[in-house]
Amino acid sequence: MRRLGSVQQKIPCVFLTEVRNEPSRKRDCQQFQVVATENVNPSALQSDIHCAVATEKIDGTCCYATTYKGEPYLWARLDRKPTKQADKRFKKYQYSQKTCKGFVWNVDKDFCEAPESWIAAHRVQHENGHPVPDEHGHILGWVPVDHTNKQYCWHFCVVNYDAGVALVLKTHGEDEGLLEMVSVPLADLMEQTLELIGTNVNGNPYGLGSKKHPVHVLVPHGVLRIRKPPPVEFQQLYSWFQECQEGRMEGIVWHCDDGTLVKIHRHNLGLKWPVGDTFLNTRPVVVHVDETPDPDASEKDLFKSFSSINGRLFRCIRDIQFEP
Repeated sequence: MRRLGSVQQKIPCVFLTEVRNEPSRKRDCQQFQVVATENVNPSALQSDIHCAVATEKIDGTCCYATTYKGEPYLWARLDRKPTKQADKRFKKYQYSQKTCKGFVWNVDKDFCEAPESWIAAHRVQHENGHPVPDEHGHILGWVPVDHTNKQYCWHFCVVNYDAGVALVLKTHGEDEGLLEMVSVPLADLMEQTLELIGTNVNGNPYGLGSKKHPVHVLVPHGVLRIRKPPPVEFQQLYSWFQECQEGRMEGIVWHCDDGTLVKIHRHNLGLKWPVGDTFLNTRPVVVHVDETPDPDASEKDLFKSFSSINGRLFRCIRDIQFEP
C-alpha cells in the first residue's frame, strides 16, 4: 500500500467554487461563504480524479514530521498571516471582486513575523528567494513542537522525544474495520503530515477524553480510506453526506496518482459540521501502546495512561477510559 499525500499547501475543492453574500457556516464573523458549484474542477479532472483514492478528511490541526537539529521531530502548522491592515485590504478586494485572484501583496510589509525556527511548507512558491502567499493570503509553514511553547502543549503530549515515539491512530493492518491506537517510532513518520485530534482541538468533534483526562492523538493523512466512496458528482456526494452512515464525516480528500490532493468539505455543500455521531466513532479501536513508563511521569502522561490499558478493545475512540 503506497503512502498517501503530504499536505504542504491549501487543498483545492474538487468542484469549482463561488463566493456568496451570506454569513459563513464555517468561520464566525465572515460575511460571505465559499460554496461548491456543480462543475468539477478541471485540475481534478486533469489528475484523473475518478481513479483517485478517497479518504476521510479529519477535523483537527495539521502537523508535520521531519528533522529538527538532526533528530526526528513533530512540527505544528503555523501560517504566516497578513497584518490587520493588509488583511482588511485583502477582504475588501475579495468581497468586491468575488475572487482572491489578482490581489497584489507586498510580502515584506504585509505579513506578520514568524519565529526564527519557522520553515515554509514544501509547495509554497518563492520569488527572489522569499516565500509568497497563496491565493487565500497565507504563507503555509511549520514550527517545531517542544515543551517551551505552551501554545503547542497538546501537540507535545503525543510525542516522547526521549523514547523517539508518537501516539498514532490508524487502521489495523489486518482488519480495515478496526482502528488501532499505537506507539510509533517518530523515524517511521518522517516527511508525513498528520492531523492532531483530541479533547482540546477544534471543539473536539469526535468526543475524545474529558477535561479531567484529556486525550489527543495523531492521525496520518490518507490512513482512513473510504471503502465505498460516492462518485465525484455534486448530487450524489450531497446525498451520500446526508443519508449514509459513512458520510457522517467532515469531508473527503482524494489522493490522485500524480500526487495531487483535492477535497470536499460539508460546508462547501451547505451541510452542517460537526454532526452528533461521527462515522469515526462507529469503528472499534484496540490499544497497542506498550511503552515503559517514565517513573517521573505525571498521572496525565498519555503514554503512561495508554500503557495502562494496553491490549484493551473499545467500542470506539470516544469510549476510551483509563484505569482510576
